[in-house]
Amino acid sequence: MNQGPLIFVGIFFTMTLSWYGFVFKPTLDLGQQAPVKLEETSQLYPAARPGLAQQGAEIYRANGCVTCHSQQVRDAKDGSDKARGWGARLTVAQDYLFDHPPQLGQVRIGPDLANVSTRLFDLKNQLIHLYAPRAVVKGSSMPPYPFLFEVRKIGPTPSADALALTGAYAPTAGFEVVPKSEAYSLLAYLSSLRSEVSLYEAPIPKPPTNAVGTVVGTNAPIVQ
Repeated sequence: MNQGPLIFVGIFFTMTLSWYGFVFKPTLDLGQQAPVKLEETSQLYPAARPGLAQQGAEIYRANGCVTCHSQQVRDAKDGSDKARGWGARLTVAQDYLFDHPPQLGQVRIGPDLANVSTRLFDLKNQLIHLYAPRAVVKGSSMPPYPFLFEVRKIGPTPSADALALTGAYAPTAGFEVVPKSEAYSLLAYLSSLRSEVSLYEAPIPKPPTNAVGTVVGTNAPIVQ
């Protein structure tokens, strides 16, 4: 008896079932996701990035930043991302709803950037970091991006936007380094990277409290 047709049908059925489970069903589930309303603020999450941040996302992508930086806080079993201060919860699909394409990344030569906006305390310092990384982080392996800046002669008065560079990174006397619009766009994108909101599928655990409702290790009551 010729078993060829039966084998073909079995292989076809197996491949179809695999395609449905690994490609079609996840695509269907993610495609139906929509922003959720946060109970605390009644705002929608995630929100679409403003125009300047959208432009910065393209600059981030074009310069291959995803090669060295990830944007995914991993579960505790996969590492110590929370202990590093990279996020209060693991990253889920909802966080990437308006990212086309999502910049997940796989390699962490540099720190994870999923919540980098919570660590950008000095934006001017971050511009210096883009222009000359080793001026901010000694021994940094991050490449500099001088093409995002303009070196020009100082006018009647120095520009308020000029970078405060010193030592070997300072420009020639009489010149200043000023960010171009692309640098500000990239900074706007980095400033928009924040996913520390509590979601149903990824809740942020509340800090432990004692009997009187004070957060353990502090003198402050827990904020509801």
